[in-house]
Amino acid sequence: MQQKLQPIVKDLVLIGGGHSHAIALKMFGRKPLPGVRLTLITAAKNTAYSGMLPGHIAGFYSHDECHIDLRPLANFAQARLYVDKVVALDLENHKVLCANGLVVDFDVLSIDIGSTPATVSVSGAAEYAIAAKPVSQLLEHWYELIEAVGKNPQEPISIAIVGGGAGGIELALSMQSHLHRILRQTQQPIQNLEVHLFQRGTELMPNYHSSVRHQIQQILTARDIKLHLGETVCKVAPTPYRETKEMFEIKCESGLIVECNKIFWVTQASAPEWLNSAGLATDEEGFILVEDTLQSQTHPQVFAAGDIATMVNHPRPKAGVFAVRQGKPLFENLQRILLGKPLKPYRPQKQYLSLIGTGDEQAIATRGAFTSPPQKLLWHYKNWIDCRFMERFRNLPSSKSKVS
Repeated sequence: MQQKLQPIVKDLVLIGGGHSHAIALKMFGRKPLPGVRLTLITAAKNTAYSGMLPGHIAGFYSHDECHIDLRPLANFAQARLYVDKVVALDLENHKVLCANGLVVDFDVLSIDIGSTPATVSVSGAAEYAIAAKPVSQLLEHWYELIEAVGKNPQEPISIAIVGGGAGGIELALSMQSHLHRILRQTQQPIQNLEVHLFQRGTELMPNYHSSVRHQIQQILTARDIKLHLGETVCKVAPTPYRETKEMFEIKCESGLIVECNKIFWVTQASAPEWLNSAGLATDEEGFILVEDTLQSQTHPQVFAAGDIATMVNHPRPKAGVFAVRQGKPLFENLQRILLGKPLKPYRPQKQYLSLIGTGDEQAIATRGAFTSPPQKLLWHYKNWIDCRFMERFRNLPSSKSKVS
């Protein structure tokens, strides 16, 4: 017996494959809305899970183990999938404009595209530094680096991380751990590697309690990572005497100059310009201001979650834990607005357990003023949490959907 086709009544469009949208898609797959056409527009076919990315860089997880494949997820949610980059929004006419000329109509829109490190204001950073996002580009450069070190481990190498927040510190420790392992395996001295960490402020991880900052600084010092605190990077440029090996100069406002082979940029997060140009209300950094319902302050048909959103009444740090927990309330309110039901407010928790990997299969735990020293048990606990999260997106039942 032939099944009747459900007429399309409303279009729900999701921009970005971030953590909140991944969870919402999974929930739409379990609880679809008749008459609603779901569309996902994303710049990449898979999305990195931030909780496991440092472990992947350290060599503990494969690429597939720490990435959500959005194609089977879109299929499960019966969503159209367009792999394209959004360049503009026409909110008056309810249209999304993409780089390849694609124009997608929407009745309700949700944005979860994460954030990018702010490099624009620093001379040479966009050209010569490697931004932490998009993750695919970061990993491409990282794979090239570990391959080069593996082929010529006897050659000294110096890398720099600009940004002393949690992301920059985890990156520094993970990269050092992986490169040290290559040097040991090839019977080369680990002193062949130098790691520099630059932080504009005099304190690392300024959004964390002083007990965490103290613990982290002790770990970095013990690992012989060169700390440059209170140093504002003002210019990045190739060294004037470049030979065969790639070498760059990092210049600071204080006059400090450090030479490095690779520079990774993990500074304060920023948002793409097209968001502000669209007319959405944003904060000073360009992030979308949302109410407790995760709706835009100025455009109730637009929702936002994850790093790209700033909750007006409950501002929180840009951390993956909040993006993950916004997934369910985002899904519920998207369904409610499509059904014409009143929306439910969401209040994020003020304190949360943060597990920070130290690159050596250990982790520290912090919640409020409590901080533990690095422990293997905490790493195993973090690994269990992360693997359990990723398991939600494995082996999804397939259903027919359009992928472009």
